Parts: sequence; structure tokens; C-alpha cells
Amino acid sequence: MSLAAAPDPYVQDGPYAWFRLAISILLSTLGGAGMWAVVIVLPAVQADFGIDRADASLPYTATMLGFAAGNYLLGRVVDRFGIVPPVIGSAFALGAGFFLSALAPDVWLFSLAQGVLIGLGTSATFGPLLADISHWFLKRRGLAVGCVACGNYLAGVLWPSLIQWSLATSDWRETYMLIGVICLVTMVPLALILRRPPPDSALSAASHGNPFGQQTIGLSPRALQILLVIAGLGCCVAMSMPQVHIVALCVDLGYGVAPGADMIALMTGAGVISRMSSGFIADKIGGVKTLLIGSVLQCAALFLFVPVEGLASLYVVSLIFGLSQGGIVPSYAVIVREYLPAREAGQRVGLVIMSTILGMALGGWLSGWIYDLTGSYQAAFFNGIAWNLLNISIMVFILFSGRPRPSIAAGR
Repeated sequence: MSLAAAPDPYVQDGPYAWFRLAISILLSTLGGAGMWAVVIVLPAVQADFGIDRADASLPYTATMLGFAAGNYLLGRVVDRFGIVPPVIGSAFALGAGFFLSALAPDVWLFSLAQGVLIGLGTSATFGPLLADISHWFLKRRGLAVGCVACGNYLAGVLWPSLIQWSLATSDWRETYMLIGVICLVTMVPLALILRRPPPDSALSAASHGNPFGQQTIGLSPRALQILLVIAGLGCCVAMSMPQVHIVALCVDLGYGVAPGADMIALMTGAGVISRMSSGFIADKIGGVKTLLIGSVLQCAALFLFVPVEGLASLYVVSLIFGLSQGGIVPSYAVIVREYLPAREAGQRVGLVIMSTILGMALGGWLSGWIYDLTGSYQAAFFNGIAWNLLNISIMVFILFSGRPRPSIAAGR
């Protein structure tokens, strides 16, 4: 009597895939410190260096530029060498970046350390991780990508609280040194757990004659990629206004830093729910429709920010905003995997994520510039709404250009 072969634990959607998903979420949460720390310390940095709001926004912009470039460049590295080298490099870059930022004598050196080291280091724990985990799931790919993307928002929940506690007992420079130590000692051992390469079946789709993955569309790969890049830029210029400037807005309204930090935690905590639910929805209706729903809801939330000034109202709108926009960015990774080659997932996901981060960088600076020009954030919110409408228009165009394959759709 022959014994049946034991199921392979390393197949897509298998036990190892779920374990790898958990490790990826931890890495994304830890590495996400690079994006959120500079937002929380913005008022303290502005006071320390004696600069205006636009100049105080430059370190965030530099961080986002480094983050953007890293998502694409390190995405190419992942396609060739796997996820481990980029993540280990990320740990060392974050450790060095936070230490050098803490020692910076002026905003220009602070911005340089933020952009080159912290921005680049943070990037390895977002787009590259999304591309890597997408190879390990098929039936639950949208959910898995959404969960890893949640790490970035979990960072927005956990790190502001830690930073706020540290700022109450020390200054922002000592706080930065503490963050650097935490990133370095935790991320390297976690990265080493991810040494196993993706299963061969995850990369074989590119050789089966369908250059567009599981779906077909009435656009060339280049045209689709360009549209996704522009859409990513538009949605994240809009997204950056509340996320980058909510702390400063609360300070301007006389509420102080603490409520603003709490609102960031609230909107990013709600974003975790949004990203997980959007991933689940994307597995049912596809990435394009899921992204369009999120973009419309985000635009509505931005309209709600315009008239409110009361503290309770700001908390409520921050919650609505988080629930609206959280699933937008990971939906781009799902769309890339639905329409474009699996073997190029790292660079193609990285390119779209790069555009979303450039949108955050542009929007963070642009909102500060509009504030300095007008003395109010209302015009900055309307600027975000206009960019959001651009995103919605592009996604509607892609939706009506799509032609799902009946045979594949039926088999999913």
C-alpha cells in the first residue's frame, strides 16, 4: 500500500505563505518609521531650525523622493536577487539615517539624511515587499497584498504614539536615535527568515503567451503603465494633505501637537481596516474597481475637511478619511499583477508605487506652499480634490478599456 505524498507547505496560498505574510507585515511596520517620524516632529524641527512651514516640509518631501526612487530601484533588485538583500540594506540605512538626522545642524543636512538614507531605507519595506508577497498567493493575492500594505499604516498607528511619548521625556534628536536603534536590531533577523525563493509556479505565467497576466485590456503595456503612474501621482497628492499637515493644522487651530498625532493614528488605524477589506474586495471584483471605489470615497472625505475646525469634527473626518483611502495604494499592486508580467512584478509595482510616493512628496510640499501663500489650509484641500478627480477619471477610463477573459474569470 503506497502512502499519499504529503502536501507541499511551500505552494502558493500554503502554510509557509501565511507565515511569510506575517513576517512581511512586521517588517513593513518597522520600516514604516521612516515615513511617519518626520511628520510627527515637523513642528519641533521648524522651531529648532527657525524656518517657515514650507521649508519645514522639505525633509518630508526629501524622504518621499528617496522612498519613491527606492521602490522602483529596489523593485528591480527584488526581481533579480530576492527580497532579503534589500531589506537588510534597509535596516542599516534606517539606522544610519536616523542617527545622522539627529546630528544635523540645519534643515538642509537633515533633509539630505532623510532623503538618501531614511527614504531609501523605508522603500524596501513597501513596494518590494508587496511584489514579493504577491508571488506567494493566488486565490488570496489581493488580501495578502493589502495585509502587507497595512504594515505601513500600522507604523502610522504605533510609531506616532512612541514618538509622542519620547518627545514628552526628551527632544526630537534623542527620539530619532532611539528609532534608529530599534530598526537596526529588529529588521535584520526578520529579513533572514525570508530567504526562501518564490515557487516556480508563481513566475511561470510570463511564459504562457499572455503578456497581460490574468486579464486583457485594450491598451498596450506601456500605455497602461503610464496611466497607472499618472493615476498614482494624482491620488497621492490628494492623500498627502491630511496625512502630512494634520498635526500642523491642529497646532494652528490651538489644539497642540497631541491631538494631531492622535488623528494620524486614527486615520492610519482606520486605513488598516480599509486595506484589509479592500484586499478582500479586490479578490472578488478586481483591482481597478476596488481602486475606483476608494478614490471616490477619498475625494468625498477631502470635501468634508474643508468646513470643519472643531476638535471633535476633525477626529470624525480623520476617521472617515482613513476608512476611505487606505486601500487605494495596494490596489495598484493588484492591478499590475492582474494585467502585467509576473517576472517583472518588482519593477512594475515599484514604478507605480514610486509615482504614488512622488505624489505624496509633491502634495506635502505643495500644501505647505499654498498655506504660506494664503495663510489657510482650505485652498490646499481644494488643490487635493482637483488631483483626486484626475485619478478618478483615469481609473474610469481603464475600467472601460478592460476586457476580462471569460475562461480565466470563470476559473478564479
